[in-house]
Amino acid sequence: MDNHELADKFDAIADLLEIKGEEIYRIRAYRRASEGLRSHAVDAQDLQERGELEEIPGVGKAIAEKIDEILRTGDLDFYERLTAEVPPTLLELLDVENVGPKKAARFWNELGVVTLEDLEEAAREGRIREMDGFGAKSEGKILEAIDAYKKHDHTRILISEAKGLAVEFVRRIRALDGVVEVEVAGSLRRLKETIGDLDIVVAATNPQKVIDSVLAFPEIKKIRAQGDVKVSVLLSNELPLQLWVHPPDRFGSALQYATGSQMHNVRLRELAQKGGLSLSEHGFMREDETEINCAEEMDVYAALGLPWIPPQLREDRGEITAALADELPELVSSDDIRGELHAHSDWSDGKVSIEEMCSAALERGLSYLAITDHSRSLNIAGGLSIEDLKKQREEINRVQRRMGDKLKIFQGAEVEILREGGLDYPDSVLAELDIVIASLHMGLRQPREEVTARILGAIENPYVDMIGHLTGRLIGRRDPADLDIEPIFRAAADRGVILEINSNPERLDLKDIHVRRALELGCLTAINTDAHHPDHLDFRPFGIGTARRGWVEGRSVVNTWKFKEVEKWLKRKSRS
Repeated sequence: MDNHELADKFDAIADLLEIKGEEIYRIRAYRRASEGLRSHAVDAQDLQERGELEEIPGVGKAIAEKIDEILRTGDLDFYERLTAEVPPTLLELLDVENVGPKKAARFWNELGVVTLEDLEEAAREGRIREMDGFGAKSEGKILEAIDAYKKHDHTRILISEAKGLAVEFVRRIRALDGVVEVEVAGSLRRLKETIGDLDIVVAATNPQKVIDSVLAFPEIKKIRAQGDVKVSVLLSNELPLQLWVHPPDRFGSALQYATGSQMHNVRLRELAQKGGLSLSEHGFMREDETEINCAEEMDVYAALGLPWIPPQLREDRGEITAALADELPELVSSDDIRGELHAHSDWSDGKVSIEEMCSAALERGLSYLAITDHSRSLNIAGGLSIEDLKKQREEINRVQRRMGDKLKIFQGAEVEILREGGLDYPDSVLAELDIVIASLHMGLRQPREEVTARILGAIENPYVDMIGHLTGRLIGRRDPADLDIEPIFRAAADRGVILEINSNPERLDLKDIHVRRALELGCLTAINTDAHHPDHLDFRPFGIGTARRGWVEGRSVVNTWKFKEVEKWLKRKSRS
C-alpha cells in the first residue's frame, strides 16, 4: 500500500469507530494519522524499513504498529475485528450528501439499514420520517441525494487520487534499469476533473525489460492486453492503467499520442496528411516510408508547423486554429500566484489557528492571505456571529503584528446567500470586512429562477467582492445548482465581482467550460484553495489546471496581482 491507500484505510477505521459510537479521541487519532499520511512526502514503506514510521505527523507508537502490520501482511487484524462489529457496507452511505457517521449509525441501529439499497428502500417506504428529528422534507432530501449519487460515474476517480497513484508509479518506474524518462499522460496530464484510467509513458533502452518489471508490481491485478510497446492492466483498485514504453528517440511522439485528447490527435493527423505524412505514436511516416522520429514532444508540433500546445488545451476547442495563427494564450501558472483569497481557520470549520494558516501560506511563498470563515447561519460549519467577527479582527491584528511585512492578512468572510435572498450579515458589517465572498451552501435544489436570483442579488450588493464555488457541486456526490449561468457571468463582469475557481478537487467549481465563457465576457477570476487545513493550500495546482483548461491568462486572475494592487482594488470596488 502507498501512503494514500493507507490513509484511506485509517479514514475508514475512523468512520467505522464513529458509527460504532467510540470515544472522539480515538476517532481523531485515526483522522490525524490519515491526514499525516496524505501530506507526507516520504513513502511509508521506506519509513518502515528505517524504523521511522513515527516521523509521520499524527502517527504515534500504536498506529505505527498498525501501519507496520498492514505493510508486512497486507491485512490489519484490528480492522477485521472492527468490521465484524460494524458492517463495512455502511461506509457507502457516507458518500451520500449530508449522511455522516452519526446518521448512518442511527439508520443502522433504528432501521436495520446496512447498505445504500436498504437506505433507499427505507426512504421510499416512509420509515425515515418516523425517526425522531426527521420528517418528510429531510426524507425527500435523502432520496434526492441517493439519486444524485447513483447518477454519477463511480468508475472515475478524483484528480487528486489519480495524481497520488500516478506519482507513486512514476517514482518506482523511474528507478528501474534502463529507464531514461517517465511522464504521466492521458486525461491526468490534461488535468481533467475526474480520471477514468492512468496513462504512463516511458523512454527506455530495453522496453520489454521495463514492461516485465512493471507487470511484477503487486498492484497489478490483471493483464488486459499486451504488445511490444504497450501493456494494459487492471490495478487492484479496479482502475485501468496503460503503460507505453518506447525507445528514447520515439518518446516525444508516444507522449503526445498518449496524452490526447482523441479529437485533438485526429486534427493533428489531418494536418500531417495534408503535408504527405502519417502520424502515430511511433512518429511520422513519409510517403516513401521513411520515418521522422520525435524524441521530444515539441518535435511533433514543430513538424506540423505548430508551436507546442499545452496539454490542458488539447480538447479540440480551437487550440489548433489558435496555434496556426500564433494566438495561443499565455496560460496562468502556479508561479504567477501571489496570494490566497479564500481560507478558513478554527474560528469556524478550519482545522488550525489563524497563525498556523498564515505560517503555512508563508512557507508556500505567498505574500498575502485572506481568512474568510463562514457566516453565522452556517451552523454546521461553526459560522461566526457579528461579535465573533469583531474578536477575530483583534486576533488577526495580533497575528499581523507578529508576521510584519512578510505576509499581509485580509479579514474576510464567506457569507451565506440566504434561501430567501439577501446575505447573512447586514451591509454595515460587510462594510467593515476587507473582502466578502458570497457563497451558496443551502437551498441548492431550489428552482432555476429562484437560485439564479439569489446569486444575482449577491452580485448586486456593493460589498460583495467574490462569488465562491458558484454552482455548489461536489464531484461524484452532489449535483450543481441549476443556475442560468449566462446572466450571472454578465452581471459579474458588469459589477466587477470576482468569480472563484475553487481548487478543491471535490469542487473544481467553476468547471473549465464555464471558466472560458466567463473569460470571454470579461470576468475577473481568483484561483483559491478554500483551505480548511494547511495541507489544503497544496490543492492549488488542480485549480490552476482548471483555469488553464479554460484558457485563462495571468492578469485576469486577481490573486496573481501584488498585495497593494489587490488592496487598492478591494477598497475601490467594494468600499466606495
